[in-house]
Amino acid sequence: MWERGVAMYRTRLDRENEPGVKKVSRSVIRRLPVYLRVLDNLIGNDVEVISSRELSERTGFTAEQIRKDLAHFGAFGTKGTGYNTEALRSEILKIIGLHEKTAVIVVGAGHLGTALTRYNVNKNPYTHVVAAFDTSPEVVGDKILDVEVLHVSEMEEVVSKHNVRVAILAVPSEHAQAAADQVAGSGVKVIFNFAPLWVRAPDGVFVHNADLSVELQSLIYYATKEREKAH
Repeated sequence: MWERGVAMYRTRLDRENEPGVKKVSRSVIRRLPVYLRVLDNLIGNDVEVISSRELSERTGFTAEQIRKDLAHFGAFGTKGTGYNTEALRSEILKIIGLHEKTAVIVVGAGHLGTALTRYNVNKNPYTHVVAAFDTSPEVVGDKILDVEVLHVSEMEEVVSKHNVRVAILAVPSEHAQAAADQVAGSGVKVIFNFAPLWVRAPDGVFVHNADLSVELQSLIYYATKEREKAH
């Protein structure tokens, strides 16, 4: 059974008014990784300078929106020239906190947890998955690529040792809240929850709930509307 270690909760996806934290909207923060991905591709293709108009074409956001987003954090471009791709990527990495690899744990080593672990090991250069956790004797002790699956009782020790601040939650819905409790109690500050249940977290812990079934169902709305148009 997952341990329950937190007594008081508050469901919050964003805390914009904490002391010492510059107020930046969540939508701006969500767009920064999109810019980063584009810049990674441009640098990989030896592109040294890009304009906000060209960034607009590659991201789908307006040039004005891009300039406003970046202006929250400073002046990075040169008027009439554009942005140096290496310099802008470096600044965005610092803003997000990706200039150093972020230690991550994955909680739940079933099909989804295994897929998320593999993806982050193979495709995400900005994170380091230090361990996966589960309660099942069938998977504890196994490895997902080079990532060892440990029992949840070892979570607090691993979090402390590796200074883990982010956890990916991929457990069944009936265990999601208890797993989130233990993750928060271990010292993790950010939970990315893929369980089909919105989980609560104590003050000081950020939660993003990503319910894949809800996302898919909402997209079906658009497919239905297109089908209705065709008739």
